Amino acid sequence: MLKLKDKSFIKIIDHEQVFQRVREMAEDINKDYEGKNPLFIAILNGAFMFASDLMKQINIPAEITFIKVNSYSATKSTGNIKELIGLQENIFKRNLIIIEDIVDTGNTLSHLLEGFSALGTDSIEIATLLHKPDALQRDLSIKYVGFSIPNKFVVGYGMDYDGYGRNCRDIFELSE
Repeated sequence: MLKLKDKSFIKIIDHEQVFQRVREMAEDINKDYEGKNPLFIAILNGAFMFASDLMKQINIPAEITFIKVNSYSATKSTGNIKELIGLQENIFKRNLIIIEDIVDTGNTLSHLLEGFSALGTDSIEIATLLHKPDALQRDLSIKYVGFSIPNKFVVGYGMDYDGYGRNCRDIFELSE
């Protein structure tokens, strides 16, 4: 049990399971992108731990950059996407891999995919640690998925509740 501010959370995914799945995802990306020099775009703040561990396992030539996009307030998605820090790299004719901590409604990724596609990329794929299929409101193709989880609020491994819980190695679900 994890207590953060006024909420309690229960562990759903152990850090060893997370690390093993990240290694497997990296192996798939290494095979799929050999010779393609992909640009990884990590979405801050939540994906920083996942991006760090994933990139440590990438053994092909690749670059990484970070953008900050936010659509959450407390434990709910607001539906309003605020791009807080933008992309500086030229992505024309690049193979992009967006690194996301969690895909729930898909609104944020849909917004990003539209914008990136308009800039003339060769390809765009998504790598997400967590996916909530029951919450998805957009038609997204997600190539690299760590874990599919129920439509519950989660913290840990970079994800937070009002700024707390990002430092937990395990992943926790809100206890109802």
